[in-house]
Amino acid sequence: MADQQAMPRPGNTGLLSGVLLCLASMSSIQFGSAFSATAISAYGPSTTTFFRLIMAALVLALVVRPPMRSYSREQWLSALSLGATMAAMTLCFFAAIDRIPLGLAVAIEFLGPLAVATWSLGGGWRLVWPLAAFAGVVLLSHDGAGWVGDPVGVLFACGAGIGWGTYIILMKKTGRMFRGLEGLSMSLLVAAVAAAPFGLPRAAEAFNPEGLGMMLGLAVLVPLLPYALEMIALRRMPTSAFGILMSLEPALGALAGFLVLGQPMTPFQMLGTALVVAASAGVTSGGDDES
Repeated sequence: MADQQAMPRPGNTGLLSGVLLCLASMSSIQFGSAFSATAISAYGPSTTTFFRLIMAALVLALVVRPPMRSYSREQWLSALSLGATMAAMTLCFFAAIDRIPLGLAVAIEFLGPLAVATWSLGGGWRLVWPLAAFAGVVLLSHDGAGWVGDPVGVLFACGAGIGWGTYIILMKKTGRMFRGLEGLSMSLLVAAVAAAPFGLPRAAEAFNPEGLGMMLGLAVLVPLLPYALEMIALRRMPTSAFGILMSLEPALGALAGFLVLGQPMTPFQMLGTALVVAASAGVTSGGDDES
């Protein structure tokens, strides 16, 4: 009896593996985004987005070999919706980090999944947590000498936040409708096509060994590896828990910005990051009594 009690429940094991997958995905996204600064500077955010999506889509399609002719209308609509969202989210985010610090861009983008988590738990008094996150974003926007939030960059980050919130909902739905990584493979192909009109004008500039090698490496870091990890994680945990865990993104984004891009933070900006992360902890504790 004691041995049986000591064994972890399958649900707990699945949740733990989902958490670990989320942490690996977040690290890949944030450090991949930081390493993308060189490519964005050389070829522009739209071209970088297109190359990363098309390379990730081709690699995954060769591995998964999705049977496209066998899919139903509902599966195609799901893949089209998720792919278009992926393209819009990535285009907006890369355009944002081309204009504002990585930590600020991630914090603004995070307001999307935090809204999803709050809505999943019923809203109400929990709306205090999105407000706390917003206050954190305001603190992050000032470096002690002035406002660092370029208006266009902030708007792009807001667009990425809307895309990220939508992505979480659609990714879980798509993951359930397809076998294995077929849904992700189809969605990435759609995303690459959707991003093509924005990235093709300057694509010729990246057609050299250095440029293509850089893009392939970045495609593995973002989006191939994290999207695959997230789709698997979303099969093992609730949508709200996934959105909450992803709230650690601002802290990882700030760390990646500091280590890779040399973007230091003032004490008030660190407080802002802590507020955004604390908002997720508040949503987590608020959902415990309903689980």
